[in-house]
Amino acid sequence: MAQKRINADGLELEERVVQINRVSKVVKGGRRFSFSTVVVVGDGKGHIGVGMGKAGEVPEAIRKGVEAAKKNVIRIPLNNTTIPHDVETEFAAARVRLLPAAPGTGVIAGRGVRPVIEAAGIKDILSKSYGSNNPVNVVKAAFKALSELTSLEDQARMRGMTSQELHQRRVRVKAEAQEAS
Repeated sequence: MAQKRINADGLELEERVVQINRVSKVVKGGRRFSFSTVVVVGDGKGHIGVGMGKAGEVPEAIRKGVEAAKKNVIRIPLNNTTIPHDVETEFAAARVRLLPAAPGTGVIAGRGVRPVIEAAGIKDILSKSYGSNNPVNVVKAAFKALSELTSLEDQARMRGMTSQELHQRRVRVKAEAQEAS
């Protein structure tokens, strides 16, 4: 279930540049260089956005990336300091798996996933990145994974249950699985 974009005007967003890449275009007189950037914005309270910018100068590319990220802000459900459930998502050739972790675990994440997780304000999480290690695709895969998270209340509402009933059912199923093994 993809999250709805929200207005970023009222939020205090902190920006973080993930990658700056010099790209070139071959023209008649030689090479023309420009810079592309991947930027993550977040308030540390469950709001996150990802954007890309491209310009002739680095500061301009970063500014464009921040503007694009602010247009793409979503709200993700948090369960105290972690995520409500595990999720695995693909974007292009990058695949990212995010797992909730116990309090005190910290952020176990690689180069592309870490800035997205930290900008969202998640303190305890396990992650694994498969396939491509291209930061652009890994960042977008992590963002897509976070956008697919649903809270316990939303899941219960979709199933026509209360959140307490769903929680009790999960605890019972988990206990039965441990008993069987």
